[in-house]
Amino acid sequence: MRDNYVKIPFLQQREIEIKVLAPLIRAFSAEFGEDRTREVVRRVMRGLALEAGRAAAAEFGSGLDSFRKNCVGAWQEGGALASETREDSDDTLRFDVTRCDFANVYRELGFGDIGALVSCERDVPFTEGFDPAIEFTRSKTLMAGDDRCDFCYKVKKQQ
Repeated sequence: MRDNYVKIPFLQQREIEIKVLAPLIRAFSAEFGEDRTREVVRRVMRGLALEAGRAAAAEFGSGLDSFRKNCVGAWQEGGALASETREDSDDTLRFDVTRCDFANVYRELGFGDIGALVSCERDVPFTEGFDPAIEFTRSKTLMAGDDRCDFCYKVKKQQ
């Protein structure tokens, strides 16, 4: 980050991104087809998320404790998420998100159909980039209309 930049909350970053990305995604979908466009967007977002995870690990250090403090903490900044912790131990962090302002912002702006593609789908590759020893699973998302997002970060057992 440049010295003259001001740090903005993660939610605001995503709002700025979606205001540019969503119209482009819709225009490319109309021109080249939705399936192909989503495939390309998914590939690009995966690469960006992997790199962002690696950059975060380089800045803060890897491991579940660092992930918990520096990544999950940033996502929750400013009350962007309401969550309920299910498990918080040395090798597992499991929580349910019951309110997600990221999903709310996408819907309010009319981009709910693109929200998961540009946001939720970043979670797996970001985690892989941050620390390949952390396994991420989620079976539900508010963005998809479920009643919660069920996040689980678990340190993989060494073979």
